[in-house]
Amino acid sequence: MNDESILKLMDKFSVSDMAELDIHEGALRIIFRKDAAVRAASAAPAVSAAAAPGNKTSGAQGADAVRLGLPGAVSGSAGAETITSPIVGTFYAAPGPDAPAYVRAGSKVTAGDTLCILEAMKMMNHLEAEFDCEILSAKAASGDLVEYNQVLFEVKRL
Repeated sequence: MNDESILKLMDKFSVSDMAELDIHEGALRIIFRKDAAVRAASAAPAVSAAAAPGNKTSGAQGADAVRLGLPGAVSGSAGAETITSPIVGTFYAAPGPDAPAYVRAGSKVTAGDTLCILEAMKMMNHLEAEFDCEILSAKAASGDLVEYNQVLFEVKRL
């Protein structure tokens, strides 16, 4: 099994309602798992392999917009919610090193606006707002490695 076939399999799994997939091929074992929140979000558009291994894509060029911003639990501030990372990857606040950040504390965004880019396996995934909101704070900085379900933004619905 090569990297490209694993990426295709991961894409298909991410949009399926399967909770777990366990594959054995010789000495290789691959396990994909989703928790209930991820399974509920799998109706969102899939991350495609536009920037599959071998493709040289930088910044947001060729990136696929993916609506994956899942509101989390109510947090410290009254009426605040969190938006967490749907994947493990590198967080980018702006489309390029010299470009302004997509959002800052105090920014008001509408559903579909890009909040950040999450790079995973050379794929640039735009994290879009699922609802109109005001950004209260960003919890990650450009270049940070983020984990699945890590809080990226604290927001207030509008």
